[in-house]
Amino acid sequence: MSVLSSLKLVQAKRPTSMPQVQVRRNKLVGKIHHQLLLAQALREGRNYTPTRLRSIRDRHTGETKTLEMPMRVRQWWFVADSGSVVLQVKYGSKVIDISKGKNSIEIKDGNHLIEVLDAVKTATLNGELDVQIESAANTVKARFKK
Repeated sequence: MSVLSSLKLVQAKRPTSMPQVQVRRNKLVGKIHHQLLLAQALREGRNYTPTRLRSIRDRHTGETKTLEMPMRVRQWWFVADSGSVVLQVKYGSKVIDISKGKNSIEIKDGNHLIEVLDAVKTATLNGELDVQIESAANTVKARFKK
């Protein structure tokens, strides 16, 4: 018996583009991942500064150089007057309404922040925030059409 005959062979076509809802989910999950790393770094008492590659053209020579530049990550949480930590999920610069009329998650202390961020990440991957992401994306998109 050959090795190939033991495998399940199928006819498949690779998709050429990803559905828009999946692109938006992936964008939000990437931002949540940065928030998780930021929270873990703050818990351990160190700085978190991710970097990205930027192409910069030299004015005099016209040569394009690729430099590694630090990327700014702003934290989505703050401490409320009651002493609890409040987390707001953002898509772009817009705060997402997680439930109708409620745009924040209250956490009793900073120790549970990473667990809540993991839960929000899982909810995003499961598609529970698709309607909210769509609404926020349309709001952000409308600002560019002026």
